[in-house]
Amino acid sequence: MADGPPPTCAAIVVAAGAGVRMGAGMPKALMPVAGRALAAWCLDALAAADGITGVVVVGPPGHEGELAHALGLDPDQVVAGGRSRAESVEFGLSALGDDVDLVVVHDAARPLVRPELIDAVIARASDADGAIAAVPLADTPKRVDDDGVIVATPARDGLWLAQTPQVFRRQVLVDAFTAARADDRLAAATDCASMVEAIGGRVHVVASMMPNLKVTTPADIRIAELLLADTDIGPVR
Repeated sequence: MADGPPPTCAAIVVAAGAGVRMGAGMPKALMPVAGRALAAWCLDALAAADGITGVVVVGPPGHEGELAHALGLDPDQVVAGGRSRAESVEFGLSALGDDVDLVVVHDAARPLVRPELIDAVIARASDADGAIAAVPLADTPKRVDDDGVIVATPARDGLWLAQTPQVFRRQVLVDAFTAARADDRLAAATDCASMVEAIGGRVHVVASMMPNLKVTTPADIRIAELLLADTDIGPVR
């Protein structure tokens, strides 16, 4: 970006999972992890990051008030999610002000994110259309058919696994969602970067710092709790 005032930055926390696979009987974002709601950990990290002026949490429809109360947020900071992850992000984007320059998108299911990683991705996105946290692929990938038979072994060189946070210029993200809706690609999109790439956007990769585990199974909760108890990683409070 050109010299001048620092860009304004706001965050969307994607927390619309109902927790069905976890058998929790509650929104996944409210599941207890190390004595706190899952989403509370990343909210603390976002609050500790530099320059984030606002946060919107996208939750399961009908649970907005419950989330706001449990996470200590104002009611207008929680909006209902959509039928897909991408649609939920889109609803969160609509809730942000037009004066925001950069948008941070982060999954509530990644409680180990550090403020330093958020800052690094924001900084990288400032001179591009966007940037994402990611890790290089360490295992050998296989492509299989519907019968589970390997049909190809792609080279892993240059392959990375996308994570969040993902940060984009707000207008670029708006344009990406507009194009995805027009082409009927919104429901299939698994992350925002792929939609920005589809309109020719330039998205950088930032190597993740520290574990950035995504909690998807009950076993992941135990792993996350062990990592949060590690003083070298440590909780952000």
